[in-house]
Amino acid sequence: MSENNRREVMKTGAAAALGALAGCALPGGANSEMKTLFPLTHATIPVVGSNAQFPVRRIYCIGRNYAAHAREMGSDPTREPPFFFQKPTDAIQFVAPDSITDHPYPTLTKNYHYEVELVAALHTGGRSIPISKALDCVYGYALGLDMTRRDLQRGMGDQKKPWEIGKSFDRSAPIGPLHPTSQIGHIKDGAIWLKVNGTIKQTANLNQMIWNVAEQISQLSEAFELMPGDIIYSGTPENVGPVVKGDVIECHIDKLPNLSVKIV
Repeated sequence: MSENNRREVMKTGAAAALGALAGCALPGGANSEMKTLFPLTHATIPVVGSNAQFPVRRIYCIGRNYAAHAREMGSDPTREPPFFFQKPTDAIQFVAPDSITDHPYPTLTKNYHYEVELVAALHTGGRSIPISKALDCVYGYALGLDMTRRDLQRGMGDQKKPWEIGKSFDRSAPIGPLHPTSQIGHIKDGAIWLKVNGTIKQTANLNQMIWNVAEQISQLSEAFELMPGDIIYSGTPENVGPVVKGDVIECHIDKLPNLSVKIV
């Protein structure tokens, strides 16, 4: 089946499903005009140097991708293959450079942690992408935070239950503007750090990743068909830790503007 035919089948199936949801047949068949039940929203990230917005399809995150951070989380980085989790697209909170953006302290937690990360945004995808071709998929890079309700994550992990509630909640993925590779090239090394109230908490070099961005893309494409609009949070250095209301987080990655949020 060709790609065009596959997409037509998917479109027809979606129309039929909507008709079933409404409890009635679609007049005129699958080609009738289809309307949504309520307005749809879509997370986007501004692109530096233009008025374009990058639409986010999926948010992938890699866990324990710096050796020292893996150890502080109780894992042995010499034996562990890469593992990934996802956040919903409405976890995106845009953070403008050269300002301090309010970030709400979430419900249910008493141990709220920061994790600074390099984010890669894809404009092409595919399956079984070789490492040598993986960076061709990257449109640009941004600076991001993977905010975590650590007590909920650990509590669910101790019960051997999914710990999505600790990672995948509202505004848990603050992110700065997207910088196209056509302007800055590929970011493979350089400083990454995070401060809380002016004190350094996390600091490392991007070349200390266990699995670099190209390898992450290749590994992900074995499990999922990657698509334009997918973004990848590429892991955080050691010394993650808690913040409370009133704290100011400042993040840095070489080649990207610093970002700051205030916990409110």
